[in-house]
Amino acid sequence: MTVMQGKVRIIGGHWRSRLIAFPDRSDLRPTSDRIRETLFNWLGQDLSGLSCLDLFAGSGALGFEAASRGAERVVMVDADARINKALHENKQKLQATQVEVVLMNALNFMNSDKNQFDVIFLDPPYRLELLPELLPLMTSHLARNGLIYAETSGVWTPDKQWHVKRSAKAGAVYCQLLELELNG
Repeated sequence: MTVMQGKVRIIGGHWRSRLIAFPDRSDLRPTSDRIRETLFNWLGQDLSGLSCLDLFAGSGALGFEAASRGAERVVMVDADARINKALHENKQKLQATQVEVVLMNALNFMNSDKNQFDVIFLDPPYRLELLPELLPLMTSHLARNGLIYAETSGVWTPDKQWHVKRSAKAGAVYCQLLELELNG
C-alpha cells in the first residue's frame, strides 16, 4: 500500500467510523468533520438513489461520505496520480462498488462528460479560485432539483443564475449549498 500521510474518518452511514487515507499534498485539505456534518444535515442523511460528483476529490472525504450514506453512484475526479491511487485503494478497502475514480483534470472532465448528477461537490484548491470558471459548466451536469456544494476560503457570491439555499462558516472555511435559480 502507498505510504500515507493523513487519515480522515467517515462520520455517517454504512462506513461510519472507518478511516480513509490520503497522501500529503500541499493543496489537499479534507473537509472537516464539522463541515461534513453540516453539509449532510443540509442534504439529508440518506442519499439513497442519488448520483454524486466529487470534482476535486482529494482525500475522497465528501465522495466516500456520500457513498456511505447510500448514494447510488459517486464519481470522484482528481488530476493527481498519487491521490488517484489512494482513492482506488480506499475504494477497494471499503468495497465501494458504487464509486468510480477518474484520473483527469476537472475542467477537462466537465467538458467531456455528459452525465447529470443530483449533487456536485466543488471544493477546488482555494488558491486557484476556480468557482467562477466552473459554475457555468455545472448547469448541463446538474439533474433536475440538483444541488451544488461549494467550499471557499473567503466570502464568495455566485452569479444570479444560482440561489444560495444554505450557507455556513466554520473557522476560515465558507460553504454554500447552491441550486439553479428558477425563472418564471
